[in-house]
Amino acid sequence: MNRELKKRVLGLCAIVIVGAAVLPLILDGAGYRERHLESRIPPAPAPVGLADVEPQMQPLPSTAEPALPSEPAVVSVPVEPVKEAIEKVEPSIDPTGDTPGLDQEGVPVAWTLQLASFRDESNARALRSELLEAGYKVYIRHMAGLVKVFVGPELQRTRLEKLQAQLKQEYALDGIVVRFTTQ
Repeated sequence: MNRELKKRVLGLCAIVIVGAAVLPLILDGAGYRERHLESRIPPAPAPVGLADVEPQMQPLPSTAEPALPSEPAVVSVPVEPVKEAIEKVEPSIDPTGDTPGLDQEGVPVAWTLQLASFRDESNARALRSELLEAGYKVYIRHMAGLVKVFVGPELQRTRLEKLQAQLKQEYALDGIVVRFTTQ
């Protein structure tokens, strides 16, 4: 760099530093006055006390008679058919076997069934749409260059294991039950 140019750049830097120190002292805002604008909001109305208001009571017509109490309604439900229907239905959750729990971070532990992995996303989308039409909860994820198809999630692992056997019969897909994550 030329010696003369170095002097000019150094002088410019000195002026900028001095200006940065002196300018706030000069422009301290002492001459600034806030503008006072008139409010266009009307004043609040005076509160009305309860003593200012007189109740307006009109007497009931004299022809009105008090209603007589009626008999309570009794609904009879046949107990036997209801018991039989309850015994026929298999509960979907086994409360004693596979109780859902929380992990160390307080998040519910959920499981999902990984059915297939594809390199081509169109194959994964085709399988997903086929399973969605059949009524399953299906989603796909992109992981490490692959597109994976999942069914679930469920809080009970045993329900997914039953679903795994059912999908193996219907679609000939061997899946694996893995821990569900949101990533």
